[in-house]
Amino acid sequence: MKVSGRSAAPVQPAGTEPLNAPLFASLIERLEAAEERCVVLDLGAARTETLALFARFRARLDIVDLGESLDLLDVDEPDVLRENIERVLPPRRPEKAHLVLCWDLLNYLKRPALTAFMSAVADRARRGAFAHALIAYSSSRMPIKPACFVPVDGQRLLNVSPPMPERDAPRYSPEDLANCLPGYTVERARLLRNGMQEYLFRL
Repeated sequence: MKVSGRSAAPVQPAGTEPLNAPLFASLIERLEAAEERCVVLDLGAARTETLALFARFRARLDIVDLGESLDLLDVDEPDVLRENIERVLPPRRPEKAHLVLCWDLLNYLKRPALTAFMSAVADRARRGAFAHALIAYSSSRMPIKPACFVPVDGQRLLNVSPPMPERDAPRYSPEDLANCLPGYTVERARLLRNGMQEYLFRL
């Protein structure tokens, strides 16, 4: 597996129970059956568990760590926003992404930034690519910063973030996401036991 991005940080367990994530598991099953090399765009921090999981496959893993760049996307000027998005994303390559791991990061983007950012992601992904995301749904509050989810295995995710203060959650509805993500369709959605909605989008 080829990896681009920052080096992986060791995981420090936060004492929470692993979360069953059936849609994430379905993506891993697809990778297990794939015959061609897969390009994965990971918008989270580099973590040893994520690297170990995708090392099982013929894959290139591009790591962005969007959580470190959210301030750059909290701007109102469209031109500045587009410039900043191009700064944080990897350059466009002939070999486009098959899979995008958004984790819970979309909750931290305002609607204009969400649309612009995911449009730029679409430019780096192939037609038919999948995007996986965790959207705050049941609770009106969420951590002030994005959580860090790591795969325990091909079926479960673990939040290894320390306790944090909270902020209001946007609680994007399916209609909100449809309006903010033109070009993407909802392949499947599942409500998880932590109150988040697990989404699998298709480009």
